[in-house]
Amino acid sequence: MKDYHEAETASFHLHLLSKIMDMDKYPFTKLIIERNLTKAEYIELMDRLYLLNQQFEVQTKEGLLDFSSLLLHFAGMLTEKLEPNQTIYALKEEGVYPSLMETFITILKQTKE
Repeated sequence: MKDYHEAETASFHLHLLSKIMDMDKYPFTKLIIERNLTKAEYIELMDRLYLLNQQFEVQTKEGLLDFSSLLLHFAGMLTEKLEPNQTIYALKEEGVYPSLMETFITILKQTKE
């Protein structure tokens, strides 16, 4: 029972902190909190993003121009708690792997046309 009360208190404190912070400056962090990702899910996502960014850098150096397969890989690696497009824009705005996210955004815009 004690663990439940501690978790409830931590959740309440996080809720209060989110009200005094400008969460719009941190859209990815806000998304993680709103979608209730666990620490393990967050770490797994960041590890996968790191590897995906490494692939992107290698492919860029090799002169590849089509990164659609990386975008598909990204969408497939996400937990069901996160929507790919929203996550990409949030990551870009928060400055996480900006070149990769900008490339994904360019692909998304091209597919809308």
